Parts: sequence; C-alpha cells; structure tokens
Amino acid sequence: MASPRQLDRRLHAFIGGLPTTPADRWLRRISTAANHGRLWLAIAVVLGAKKGPLRRGAVRGIGSMAFSSALVNVVLKRIFGRVRPDLENLRAERRLRRSPVTLSFPSGHSSSAAAFATGVAMESPLAGAALAPLALGVGYSRVHVGVHYPGDVVAGLAVGGAVAAATQHWWRVRPKEPARVRDAHEAPALPDGEGLVVAVNPRSGPDDYDPAADIRAILPRAEVLETTEERGVDELLGEAAASGRARALGVAGGDGSVASAAAVAIEHGLPLAVIAAGTLNHFARDVGLETPQDTADAVVSGQAVKVDVADVNGTPFLNTSSIGAYPEMVRRRDRLSGRMGKWLALTVAVGQTLRRQSPVELVVNGRPLSVWIVFIGNCLYTPRGLSPAWRPRLEDGLLDVQYLRADLRFGRTRAVLATLLGVSDHTRSYGHFTATKVRIESRSGAQQVAYDGEMGDKAEVFHFGKRAPLTVYCCRTD
Repeated sequence: MASPRQLDRRLHAFIGGLPTTPADRWLRRISTAANHGRLWLAIAVVLGAKKGPLRRGAVRGIGSMAFSSALVNVVLKRIFGRVRPDLENLRAERRLRRSPVTLSFPSGHSSSAAAFATGVAMESPLAGAALAPLALGVGYSRVHVGVHYPGDVVAGLAVGGAVAAATQHWWRVRPKEPARVRDAHEAPALPDGEGLVVAVNPRSGPDDYDPAADIRAILPRAEVLETTEERGVDELLGEAAASGRARALGVAGGDGSVASAAAVAIEHGLPLAVIAAGTLNHFARDVGLETPQDTADAVVSGQAVKVDVADVNGTPFLNTSSIGAYPEMVRRRDRLSGRMGKWLALTVAVGQTLRRQSPVELVVNGRPLSVWIVFIGNCLYTPRGLSPAWRPRLEDGLLDVQYLRADLRFGRTRAVLATLLGVSDHTRSYGHFTATKVRIESRSGAQQVAYDGEMGDKAEVFHFGKRAPLTVYCCRTD
C-alpha cells in the first residue's frame, strides 16, 4: 500500500502530465499575481473603499494573511523541511519564469489565499463565497505549474483558514442578530410619518451625506428639522413635544444625538424613531436598525420595542459612560482602526493613552480603587475586556462596570500586552462586575464624565442607575 507521500507524488505527476490547454497561461498568471500577497492586497483596496462588512473583511483578511504567511514561511517550512518537486520533466509552457527556491511544505501561496478569503467571509459571507474559487484557483495553480505537491496546497489552505478563524480570539465578529428587547404596544402607526418630528444633526456621519433629504423622501409627512449651533436636538424636539404637535419624536445623527433625543422622549412619554445617520451608530445597530428604511417601515407600521435607559447624575445615556482615559482611548482607536484594524488600533490606542494618563483614585460602591479607566455600560457588553463591542440584550436591568487597575507593578505594560494578546479580560489589571446601581466617588478631585460620545460636567461624586424604559420604533422578527 502506497504511503501518503507516495500518493502525493503520484498525484503531482498526474497533474503534470495533463495535456496543454489555454488554461495553462491563466493558471501561470494567477500563480504569479499572488506572489507576496499582491493579488489579495489589490482586492483588499477595492473592498476597503466601502465602509461596513467589506472593509472589516478586508482588514481581517489582510491581518490573517500576514500572520499566516509568517507562520508558514518562518516556522512550519523549517520544521518540516520538504524540498520542492523536481521540475526537470515539466513542460516549458507550464513553468514559471522564476522558480522558487524555498522549502515546499506547506504552501505559502495557499495559506495566504485561504487566510484572506476566510477573513473576508467571516465579515461578509457573500464576498467570501465570491473569493473562494479564486483562492482555490491560486492553490491549484501552484501544483499546475509544478512548484508544489498537492499535499503542500491542502496543508496551506488548512493553515490559512485556521489562522483566520482564530482571529475571533482578538477581534470577535459582530453577530448578525440584534440584541434582545421587550415588545412594546403603545407606539402609534404614523402613515408616511404624519405626526413624527425628526431632528437631524447634519454634522454627524460622513461629511458628504445629509440625511434630511432621504428622510423627507421615505417619510414625506414627517416634520424634519435640522440642528444649528444655537439649537440642538434637545431644543428642537423639546419644543415640538411641549407644543403637542408631535405624536412621536425622531432623531438622525450619532449616538450623542440619539441620547439627547432619548432624554426628551422619556420626559414627554413619547416613542422615539432612531435613524442611523452617525459614524458608528452603536445603539441603532444593537437594536437592529441598520438603514433609514428600517426605521421608516417601523414608524409606518407602528412596531416598537422597549429598551433600558441608564443615567449618570440624572443625565440619561443609552450606550456607555466612562471616567478616566476611556474616551481618549476610544477616539484614538477609531481614528486608527481604518488603517490597521480594530485589534491593533486598540493596542496602539491603549499604549498612547496610558503613557500620558495619570491614575484616578476612586471609591466604587464602597470599594477603593486606583484605576486608569472606569467603563459603565447600559446592559452587559461582550466580549469582555478593554473594547466591548455589542450587547446581547437591551433589557437586562444591569449596569456593566469594567475597569483597568493602576495599583499593580508595571500595570500599563501589562494592559498593553494583554490587549495585544487578546487576553485583557484574564489579566489581573482588569476587573469587572454588574450592578443595578453604582456610586463612584473621586478622591483625585473633580473628574469629567463621558457618555455616548459626549462630555459631561465634572464632579466628585457620580450616581449611576436605570430609568424607565424607552419605547423605540423597530421592526423585529424574533
């Protein structure tokens, strides 16, 4: 019975003996195009031009490819030491202009192809499916041009796919399902948006997009108001609610604008229509509102849900609040993530911020803590660690408290290394708990609090709690 290595050589010889066809030229070209990952870098540039899953997929794919390439070429090839096939009997039209002289097992081209395609597929399954034939084509081309055995390619594909899948440890893929919520029945159906007053913040989101025109098109009977330097979201919506002309309130802007609108809606007992028009749209995405049309459909049909609302010293917030270095860390992370990916950007942001930050001495629910950062989330965030990304539920009644300790030796170094390795939630520098109420007293003087991307007033004592739930227009199928 032939050994696996003998079968590998026989299959290589069989492929090498296939008759000449026009495909030879294209397989040679595709093999050459993938040298040093150039093919995948070019595709990443195209995918990265569009925000959202495609850009995240490009970043994940490039990061996976880089790690996979290093693992294969620096570690695995040296361990296995397999020499490349003999090209003496290979027909001239099959041969590459420059035959590689490195070791053969596993195939670096195949590992890079699988890593990139898998990384893209994790964020955008359709784009990943479209790239899969190209990735397999690159792998097969290495056997067709004679520079790899089939076993080399299979092993390379397996390594690349496994490396991409392992990126979940550092950068979790956001689930497609929105967070759990409570059903609501008191939101009125507003045909064409009649009775809806929407405040639009034109300074939120992309510079070249003003959502006011789109809102007027999909909800033609809604009253659409744009904020100015003198009149913000709370002034516009507060006046509309007090006058009685609004049966529901709406907001188009970032998370700060949404939080301002939520405060007015809670005060007047009105449902809120949230139109995703900001840069990150954390709340809208968690509740399941991806596009303005999603909101319009819910407003017209009168479908709504109820979500938790937290507050700090009487000011409501929907996502997060923080004291210490967290706002600056997030700002730096978001600025860098488009160039280097969220995980590496977070690592750099943590290092840059903590280098300049002084520890804050706090008493949190009676417990003295020396911290760099305190993060308070409205409902439990996941994954745990320095960069929580989403909430499985928006109705758990909890405050999620996470903090980075400053009382340990080499605490800053530990925090940066833990972030780099993706284990920040397992290091002694990191702590967390949940509560329904949180009292924080500063022993380092007045501190500034941030919430939902906005900066609040300085204080020495902060009280965090939960308010009555907010009714939000949203069509849900669960």
